[in-house]
Amino acid sequence: MLVDSHCHLDFPDYAGEVDGVVARARAAGVGVCLSIGTELSRFPGVRDVAERFDNVWCSVGVHPHEAQKELLSDPALLLAETGHPKVVGIGETGLDYFYEHSPRQEQAGNFRAHIAAGRQAKLPVIVHTRDADDDTIAILQEEMGKGAFTGLIHCFTGTQKLADAALALGLYISVSGIATFKNSSALRDVIRTVPLDRLLVETDAPFLAPMPHRGKTNEPAFVVHTARMLAELKGVSESEIATATTENFFRLFTKVTRPHA
Repeated sequence: MLVDSHCHLDFPDYAGEVDGVVARARAAGVGVCLSIGTELSRFPGVRDVAERFDNVWCSVGVHPHEAQKELLSDPALLLAETGHPKVVGIGETGLDYFYEHSPRQEQAGNFRAHIAAGRQAKLPVIVHTRDADDDTIAILQEEMGKGAFTGLIHCFTGTQKLADAALALGLYISVSGIATFKNSSALRDVIRTVPLDRLLVETDAPFLAPMPHRGKTNEPAFVVHTARMLAELKGVSESEIATATTENFFRLFTKVTRPHA
C-alpha cells in the first residue's frame, strides 16, 4: 500500500470527479489520501470530502499565500477544528518567498500560530517552504525550543542545509513529483541523503504531476511514479519504499486509522 500524504481533493479541478479520483487511487494501490487545507474559509469543503470516504483524511490550515487574507493572531481558529475525527494535521503553513502573495511578516506570524496549534493538539504540522530556507529553519528551531512538535516539510525542493536541519529537529521529508523531473538532479542528490525511515511520498495534486504525466492534472493514483523513482534513488525495491513511506506516515499522523486489508 502507498499513501498520498498531500493532495487537494476539494479543488475545483476535481469538481464532480472526486469519486473517480479516489477509486483510481485505490485501484493503483494508494490506500490513504490526506487532503490538505489551504484556507479556513474553504475548510468545510475539505472536511466534506474527507467525511465522504473512509480512506480520505484532512488537515486544517492557511497556506502562506493566504496569510494576509486570513491572518491568525493565535491558534484558536485552527484548534477549533481539530476535534473532528477526520482532521489529522495542521497546515499547510510556512513561508513562500518565491511568489510572496502575502507579506513575510504575516506569513511568519501564521506559521508560528500553526506550530502552536500543532503543539497543543498533538498533531503534525505540514510545512510549505519555497525560497525561504534560512527563515524556515530559524522559525522551526525557535519554536521547537518553546516546546516539542511533530511535522514534515511537504513537497521538498530545498537545500541540503534545509533537509539536515529538518531531520535534526525530528521532522519528516515528503517527496513530490518534482523529484521525477529531468532537471531535478540536484534535488534527487539531497533526497538520496534522507534516511528511509523519514521519507513520505505525495502528489500535491492537482499540481506537479510526475513523469510520465507531467503537464496533466495530477491525482493521487500518480504517486506510484514518485515512489518508483524513490525506490531507484534509494536502491531498494518498490515494495520496500511502499512499506517504509506508509509506516512513516502512520508513525507521524497518529490520528489516522489504518484501512482494513
